[in-house]
Amino acid sequence: MASRRTFKLFVGNLPWTVSKNELSEYFSKFGNLRSSSVVFDNKTGLSKGYGFVEFLNKDGYTAAVSQDHHLLEKNKLTLGLGVRPALNRQLENDDSE
Repeated sequence: MASRRTFKLFVGNLPWTVSKNELSEYFSKFGNLRSSSVVFDNKTGLSKGYGFVEFLNKDGYTAAVSQDHHLLEKNKLTLGLGVRPALNRQLENDDSE
């Protein structure tokens, strides 16, 4: 069974006014996205200040993480490897071959 690779990034320090659409618009300049999401507090309905973007391929993912910094509404975003550290290690190993 072939595994489906995901190229998911954590995006932190999001302005509370940023929606999923704005997050998609910003990161789509690096490559095609499979999905994007902003995490909201269930009680208050306000953004928790972070979200995720998932690229369709490695090229978009690599382009996004290779950029020195990302600004959205004057906030410097923090990027983290998505929710699958083992996959991210595998991607790093693929690059060294």
